[in-house]
Amino acid sequence: MKMLALATAAVLAVVSFSADAHGPTRRKVKETVEINAPAAKVWAVVGNFQDMSWLPPVEKTEGKGGNGDKATRVLTLKGGATVEEELSKYVDGKSYSYRIDKVDVKVLPVNNYSSTIEVEPNGDKTTVTWSGAFYRGYMNNDPPPELNDEAAEKAVKGLYRTGLDALKAKVEKGS
Repeated sequence: MKMLALATAAVLAVVSFSADAHGPTRRKVKETVEINAPAAKVWAVVGNFQDMSWLPPVEKTEGKGGNGDKATRVLTLKGGATVEEELSKYVDGKSYSYRIDKVDVKVLPVNNYSSTIEVEPNGDKTTVTWSGAFYRGYMNNDPPPELNDEAAEKAVKGLYRTGLDALKAKVEKGS
């Protein structure tokens, strides 16, 4: 009986240690907005991978490859920080997916970030969905608060919400 108790304790200790030592888990965020304009008009603003002028934190965008396979862009943010991104999939008039190749975690506290912007017609309106998956900014255990899961999710949700709200205002203002 003592051996069984010791064996059980050993297994529980290993399982408990393993659960704490696994590191970060991939997070997912999705935000949507309904825009009072046809999808073609919305796509005309959001659909060019080389132009992020509709996103408030972006001061300028420079890129190569247009909307082609493996096109790249560098976003210069207000304040001077840069984000390097690569296009991974482009469906004209509908969606594009990209990933961040390089970003300072102090600017956006994420790692291994990939994202999709999708435009869906909904009668005379359009639904835009911006979704992403990523790991927190600190890949080891015990992250500092500014690089933990909650900080990463809050930053990405805030970026998406700010962007989608600005997109809606820009497109509807031009209607």
